[in-house]
Amino acid sequence: MRGLFLIAIALLFGLTSLNYSIGKLGKAGPGMFPLIVSSMLLMIGIVTVIKSRFETPVALSYNVKNIAIVLFSLTGFALISQHINMIFGIFFLVFTTAFAAESYTVIRNIKISICLIAIGYAFKYLLSLNLPLP
Repeated sequence: MRGLFLIAIALLFGLTSLNYSIGKLGKAGPGMFPLIVSSMLLMIGIVTVIKSRFETPVALSYNVKNIAIVLFSLTGFALISQHINMIFGIFFLVFTTAFAAESYTVIRNIKISICLIAIGYAFKYLLSLNLPLP
């Protein structure tokens, strides 16, 4: 189910990105980035589905509390990034989402936050994306 869900999301965003100009690798259009990301997600989904054929089936289960935590953290990230800045939003996202994990480690959360902030700055300065980073 995980692989099929990833494939569905990849197709949704990948096919939608085709409505925008793709451009060339030297001068990417607005559809290039979503197409590349959705293509990678599609490959991960296909590999997941193929891999699942060789493993023993596991009953499908989900945790409503964890789903609520992740949705809350994503909403908080969007609001904090819009009204304060993205660094605070990333810290909120990582530290809040970590409550859905089986273990909670502050050091791990700090490392993940720093990596995501570095990726945000790379997107801002290397890809010239307009991100709410100071």
